[in-house]
Amino acid sequence: MSIPTDENIKQHIKQQIAFNKDKNVLAKEEINSLQLIEVTPSLVESIRNMDPETELEMIDFLADEALQEFCRVNQYFAFNSYSVTELKSIYSLLNKNIRKLDIHPDQETLNALSQQHYENLCNWLVQTNAFAGEMYSPDQEFAQPVACSEYAPDLQLAIFQIKIENLRKPMLDVGCGREMNLVNFLRDNGLEAYGIDRFENENPYYQKADWLEYSFENEKWGTIISNLGFSNHFIHHNLRADGNYREYAQKYMEILQSLQPNGSFYYAPDLPFIEMHLDKSKYHCTNFAIAGYDFKASQITKIG
Repeated sequence: MSIPTDENIKQHIKQQIAFNKDKNVLAKEEINSLQLIEVTPSLVESIRNMDPETELEMIDFLADEALQEFCRVNQYFAFNSYSVTELKSIYSLLNKNIRKLDIHPDQETLNALSQQHYENLCNWLVQTNAFAGEMYSPDQEFAQPVACSEYAPDLQLAIFQIKIENLRKPMLDVGCGREMNLVNFLRDNGLEAYGIDRFENENPYYQKADWLEYSFENEKWGTIISNLGFSNHFIHHNLRADGNYREYAQKYMEILQSLQPNGSFYYAPDLPFIEMHLDKSKYHCTNFAIAGYDFKASQITKIG
């Protein structure tokens, strides 16, 4: 029997997530088609023989892949560090239960394991993102994605009417995406630029971080940009009955305070409900129309 390597197991994880793509984790039992794909004897044996360090690496990989899929389905899902720890606990329990299986588990046992695992995921999702229970009906087998895209750097600069020679350094892209399109473009043009987002990335100019938990630091940044990122989610939380709008408002002010004198925060869509309350002796607000859209882009400059 050939024991899968770490890469084989990672490929199995990717295949598992692809198999359940767009399926509604909140669907009722009669129509819920979420299930574990084939659990082979070699996979069971491999998980049994994992050393603790390898198992932790695999659980981290599992959690990151799952978070990417949840966020692909709905960009407004938010998972703080506590939520991620809870998700890892769910996958740790799954590994523990797989270890208990016979080398050749029967289908009834696998079905029971699968059902318990996806019930745990369902409960976790509703606890961490209560609006999911209202948005996704248990009568729907599949979830309609609320997608998030990565945008070309020239498009982003055009939206904010930015000329790169006028950008103040250092520069931070909040919600830069895994491809880091804007960060890479700016660095290729000799600018000191960095990015943060919530997924794994080995790029040295990237930091994995939840923007609500990230410390922007006082007067550190010359330019901060977030296109259809931070402000988009701020609006979403401001409209939701259970929204985290207070923390978003506090983080918004922290971002402004992290600007150097004469530094700017560029974002779209605009936030008129908070921009109108900014101290005009400290911040100057400029709004830009965006062709084809009913919202605007904003530039908030810290008066030096």
